[in-house]
Amino acid sequence: MDDTTPAPDGADLFGTGAPEPDETEGLPEPDDDAARPGARSMTLSIAMLVAAVLFAVLAVVPAPYVVSSPGPTRDTLGEQSGTPLISISGAPTYPSTGQLRLTTVSATGGPGYPSTVVGVVRGWFDGSSAVRPVEELYPPDASKDQVDKANQVQMTSSQENATVAALEELGFDVPATLTVAGTTAGSGADGVLLVDDVLVMMNGTALTSFTQLTDALKATAAGATVHLGVERAGSPIDVDVVTTERKGGGAQLGVLIKPTFSPPIDVKIKIDDIGGSSAGTMFALGIIDKLTPEDEVNGQVVAGTGTMDISGDVGPIGGIRQKLVGARRDGATWFLAPADDCAEVVGHVPDGLRVVRIATLHEAREAITAIGAGTADSLPTCTAG
Repeated sequence: MDDTTPAPDGADLFGTGAPEPDETEGLPEPDDDAARPGARSMTLSIAMLVAAVLFAVLAVVPAPYVVSSPGPTRDTLGEQSGTPLISISGAPTYPSTGQLRLTTVSATGGPGYPSTVVGVVRGWFDGSSAVRPVEELYPPDASKDQVDKANQVQMTSSQENATVAALEELGFDVPATLTVAGTTAGSGADGVLLVDDVLVMMNGTALTSFTQLTDALKATAAGATVHLGVERAGSPIDVDVVTTERKGGGAQLGVLIKPTFSPPIDVKIKIDDIGGSSAGTMFALGIIDKLTPEDEVNGQVVAGTGTMDISGDVGPIGGIRQKLVGARRDGATWFLAPADDCAEVVGHVPDGLRVVRIATLHEAREAITAIGAGTADSLPTCTAG
């Protein structure tokens, strides 16, 4: 057998307890002092035992740090457990020869997923990991259930936003009911609009989609008064709201809208064990690729990240350095990075991966089309400063 050790000369192989004749003749008497372990060897043995126990304890003792590492990636044009990640009905779909991979971060240290001292030390020495104090990322009283629920809510919202943004990018009308979920204290809408009011008209024009409302406000000067037609408890009323300045230009009402969409086609996204909102951009690109006859990616492996709002704007995310590493590990040669994350990208791009800077879904769509066509050399990238 492979794990058999040969018996030494003079060993009793037959269990008789007696040595072979004459084999012990001429051997010196054993030295009792030599056989007795010395103080130094005893100290070394105790130290090694203590170190082993200490290491075992450190391997399970929780540490107050979050360790973020490259997580799995998923092809939004592919399948998960035999089911397409994106399924579409009500419109023709088309195959693709490439991959559009969403990227993730695997993290320990949050509620319910403690980091160990050993894991934290390993993270400090691993160039692809990041270690941060847990209080920087989680409230002190957050529970595992609360964090998991928040991540799932963000994932569901990102899928809905991606669907609406993708369909409108392709020219579909996506009707929506615009319900007030709250107002900003001190804004023009505070005390004028109430929770559960439904916005149906602005300055004499019917409001039929969320994008229509946001586009109208972008074209309105901050401080202007807008005239709104509202349904309140089933009855129509008219109100005037003084707008305030919107970041990026235009005006805002100071109201939180909860839209209810009625997409013209049915889009379902199935993905397990992943939460948060950072996959929105790659979901939207997957929907666009499936609904267009062009093979945009054309055999290329493109990864990326970024939140997606209903209007098609790409937002920043966390852990982009880990996502870059995960993307290259899984075969991507191109990476779509949110413009607001470029400062984190510069100097941390793995060999063999090229980064494209994007700020909108339209830019992301143009990027994957250029990559598939082999004309991507002039696409914008992240640069220092």
